[in-house]
Amino acid sequence: MSMAAQDIERLIKETFPYARVSIDDLAGDGNHYAATVVSETFRGKSRVEQHKMVYDALKGRMGGALHALALKTRAPA
Repeated sequence: MSMAAQDIERLIKETFPYARVSIDDLAGDGNHYAATVVSETFRGKSRVEQHKMVYDALKGRMGGALHALALKTRAPA
């Protein structure tokens, strides 16, 4: 089972509508992605908190439809 990059972006944008989101398919297989999410919502949050927020936005798809996601998160400069 795989997941399209557009679906990952859509789920993240549903939770963080003003975020800048970039998704890269690392292996070309729809299972291994890298995502960069830049959102004001992350300001003052630890990296662990930021990543948890993104994983929560994916609504339980991590480990199922989405096998691997390398995350980079930050607040805007």
